[in-house]
Amino acid sequence: MGHTEADLAQVLHTGPFHLALRAALAVRGLPLQRVQHHLAHRGIKVGVTSLSYWQQGARRPQRPESLRAVRALEDVLQLPGNSLIRLLGVGEGAPVDFERPAARSYRSLVDVSGTVERLLADLESPADGGLHTVGHHERVRIGAGRELMGRDSQHVVRAHRDGVDRYLAIHLGDPGCDPGRVEVSALENCRTGRVRWHRETGVLVAELLFDARLRAGETYLFGYGFEDGTGGPSSEYVRGFSFAGGQYVLQVRFDEGALPVRCRRFAQATTGAPRGARNNLTLSGRHRTVHLVEQGVRPGILGIDWDWD
Repeated sequence: MGHTEADLAQVLHTGPFHLALRAALAVRGLPLQRVQHHLAHRGIKVGVTSLSYWQQGARRPQRPESLRAVRALEDVLQLPGNSLIRLLGVGEGAPVDFERPAARSYRSLVDVSGTVERLLADLESPADGGLHTVGHHERVRIGAGRELMGRDSQHVVRAHRDGVDRYLAIHLGDPGCDPGRVEVSALENCRTGRVRWHRETGVLVAELLFDARLRAGETYLFGYGFEDGTGGPSSEYVRGFSFAGGQYVLQVRFDEGALPVRCRRFAQATTGAPRGARNNLTLSGRHRTVHLVEQGVRPGILGIDWDWD
């Protein structure tokens, strides 16, 4: 897809850095080797591989010499001063907490992923469960102590093979969560089956049994929830998608006695990738909620994060 000057101006304003750099390179029509030559002419040595990693989002410039290169890139690519450097969280006009670290470290998220796989295997789950999501509306509640109190879902699925009669719901508590005390509720058109959890990672997997066996092509609507309240302060809610699907709606409600100062939606390609597609969300004064709507979910991660102070 081609980039225009308007696209470039927009992404220079919103970020993230790697998309802004990629758009600038495309609009100016400069190959990386040519950019490297221009930088070398200014006394700055940067490898083509590093430039490629920067525009892919695989790495972020952090060292002093890398930041010096970014400032020179603004000149080489004929961009306004500070337009790229601010997207890295430094320089004049830098966004506050831009692409801040997740509440969990990358290592802990990898551990969580491995735990989920083991718990799913324990429940004899096939790779995709035989279901495609048509629509999923998820409501998350944050308590007066800033903790994840609970969440509930209304889920519509379509079977793509005969005989599917269950769904495996995954709950990941915040650091400090005790999954053994998390309560699972089958709210509509299902009942709770087996439940497995892993205390160290705060992961719980619940089997929700349908009231009927589905034939390929049939849809099914069911509701379920998790009551938590066992973890420490919550700063984000994240959902991963292994497969493409239909509409996803995430709504986060805050207690009136504990309102965040800033909320944002974000997307990630994978757990370790930089967070992109960031947009500020306005907290509704009456209902104390924010939400996101994704019409056609693609594999990856969607979420909302917030700052308390």
